[in-house]
This record gives sequence, C-alpha cells and structure tokens, in this order.
Amino acid sequence: MMSNSETIRKKHKEYLFDAVKNFYDEPLVIKEGKGFHVTDHEGNTFLDFFGGILTVSVGHANDEVNTKVKAQIDRLTHISSLYPSIPVVELAERLVGLSPGNLEKVFFNASGTEADETAVMMAQLYTGNTELVALRHGYSGRSMLAQSLTAHAPWRALPSQIGFIKHALAPYCYRCPINLSYPKCGVACAKDVEELIQTTTTGKVAGILAEPILGVGGFITPPDEYFRIVADIIRSHGGIFISDEVQTGFGRTGEAWGIGHSGVEPDMITVAKGIANGMPLAAVITTKEISSSLKKNSISTFGGNPVSCTAANATLEIMERDDLKQNAHEMGEILKEGLKKIQSEHKEIIGEVRGKGLMVGLELVMDETNKDRTPNPEAVDLLMEETKKRGLLIGRGGLYSNCIRISPSLNVGRNEIDEALSILSSSFKSIDQ
Repeated sequence: MMSNSETIRKKHKEYLFDAVKNFYDEPLVIKEGKGFHVTDHEGNTFLDFFGGILTVSVGHANDEVNTKVKAQIDRLTHISSLYPSIPVVELAERLVGLSPGNLEKVFFNASGTEADETAVMMAQLYTGNTELVALRHGYSGRSMLAQSLTAHAPWRALPSQIGFIKHALAPYCYRCPINLSYPKCGVACAKDVEELIQTTTTGKVAGILAEPILGVGGFITPPDEYFRIVADIIRSHGGIFISDEVQTGFGRTGEAWGIGHSGVEPDMITVAKGIANGMPLAAVITTKEISSSLKKNSISTFGGNPVSCTAANATLEIMERDDLKQNAHEMGEILKEGLKKIQSEHKEIIGEVRGKGLMVGLELVMDETNKDRTPNPEAVDLLMEETKKRGLLIGRGGLYSNCIRISPSLNVGRNEIDEALSILSSSFKSIDQ
C-alpha cells in the first residue's frame, strides 16, 4: 500500500503520460470526499469549489446516489447497448422530459467528447451539409474531431485534421476580438457569423456547436442576445443549432439549460459531466427527425452503462426535488456579489467577474486600473497556492491560463459560499501587496 502523498506523486510522474498535468506546485493526492469537502492522503480537508471540473453536482459521495448505485452494482454492472435495461430507459425518458422544445430522442455515450462527435455526425446526416461552425476559445474534447472543434492552442496536440470546421469570433466582451464595446457594438461578433459562412464555406452549413458559456475558455459569458442572432444566421444557411451543455446543463447556470438564458430552442444538446455526479456518462438529445437520419448500425459499449444511468437517475431526481436550479441562481448571485466586492478591493489584478449561476469566473490581469489587460497567469498560480493553504480548491482556465473558475456543487449553501469568499478575500490580500 502506498503510504504517503510523495510516493503517489512520484509514481504518477513515473507511470502516467507527462501531459496528464496536476494543479499546484505540490499536487494534492485526494483520498476521499464527502459533501462539499475532499480530504488528502495526509488527512487535510479542503472545501471543493471546482467539483471535479463541474461534475460533482450534488456533493461528493452523496448518500442517496451511492445507495442506489451500490444496489445496481449487485444487480447488473454491464450489458452494453445491445440489450435494453431499466436504468437506461428510465434515464432516456427523464432526459426527454427535462429537455427543451421537441427533443425526444437520446443516444448515450461515455464522455462529452463522444457526445460532441455524435452531434456533429447527426447534423451532417440530417442537413446533408458538411461544414460546421464552432467558436474560438471553445473546447470540445480530446479526439481528432474534438480537437479540430476546439479553438484553444494549448489543448490541440496536432494541426487540425478536420477541414470542415470554421471558427467564429468568440463573444468575449472583455477582450473583444474586434475592439468594440458592448452594447454599443450591436453584438457585431454575432453578426460576423454571416460573413464567416459567406466567405469560408460553400454557403451551406450543417450547423453550429457551441457552449452557452465557454468553460475551458475561462467561463466566457456571451450577451444573452448573441445566440439568438447566431441561431438565425445558422438556420438561414441550412444548419441546425447544437448546444454543448456538457458544463452548463442541468441547472448549473441558474436555468435548466445554459442556452435558456438566450431564449434559443436548440435542435440538439450534448450533456456529460454533472449528469451522474461523477460517474462516466454522456448523451445526445435531439428531435425524432434528426435521430432518424442515422440509417447505419450504431452501438456504444459503455454508453448507457446501467450503473452510470442509475447514478444519473438519482442525481437528476435530487436536482428536481430540491430545485437546485433555483439554488444555483440564488447562491450564484451571492457568490458573484461577494466576488465583485473582492474585485473592488483589488482593482489592479481582477479585470472581470463573469458567469451565471454557479459557474463564475475571474480574469486576472497585470493592471486593470491603467487599462493594462495583459493576462496575469502568475497571479493565478499564486492565488491557487494561497487558497490551497487555506483549504479551498478552485479551478483555472482561459487561453492565457489567467482565469479562475469557480463551480461548487449545485446544492451548496450560504455557509460554504461565505467560507469560500472569506478564503478568497484573504488569499487576494496575500498576493496583492
């Protein structure tokens, strides 16, 4: 048995790919988690405000979820998509009931990468068009197609292998790609999608795949009208709208779906991460018409695994019963208000507080007061070390690695929010001297 964290860190470095990076100068070896906290190998406890990258929706080792998962393991662990099972059918029906518009068909996958790949294929089959729009600063996963969709150099190991992907300007108001200011800009970045299609495609597209809030991009949060403009343009050129809800789904943003803030009704959504409170599962949800365009055979060995589906059913039941969408909205407002107060005390390095619900980001810069918005990843490094010392785990992101990502479990309470804000406040005071 490995007796200490140092031994485990050494073996991690020895046996895992070097590309599998860890947070912190001295990575934490997490041994167990319960509720909103995790404990390392030495017994130190941390308030977890990153939730396994927005995946732990209802708290670590949730008793209700675990009880049902344990019972399912004793009944049936795996059977593949070649056979119907109760958890799969129950979850498909539940997802259809939760989905917007007339999305009535589900295909299960094991990861968000697979879900996005499936969605792109379905868009092409349904429309008969090939080219597809994605967003700069977006992230879609690790496969060759997903890396081609991803417009984020640190996450692309090879040049784009898929030529039919066209990347639109990101709705990144803090760093406007065309040097305008919202709302005077008239959301010009959205309107530019028309010219993108007219100048870089055949004039017909399969659709757009976009995150309502760009997760790995640093929680970039578009104006609500952005996607309304873009959806109309995409549809006028024969395409469909795919909402990548891998990070934003299931109430995370204070709405049932991240795209709900814009009023756009998607033709397809992809989900993963928070759906099963940490168990591996993803899905594509779409219309009957789009689903029927797949004529060839298709299976998913691990997609719809009965244990993962049981975890998802239990997780979504808790979300609905306890109205965690509303909790995300209410706690998110308290969190953002507290972060903006901290921003007012550290105006030089906190350039922006942004996000919706319990998906909140901070962008750290060199000196906002002198309009120097040069990214400051060093400040992020320091802040994360300071919050770690004080018992708080947060995430990072952004093309320039200068964004803090904060995303606690959806059932987080006021006490945990206040504790996190207190730690963040003292940590900023420590680094901003």
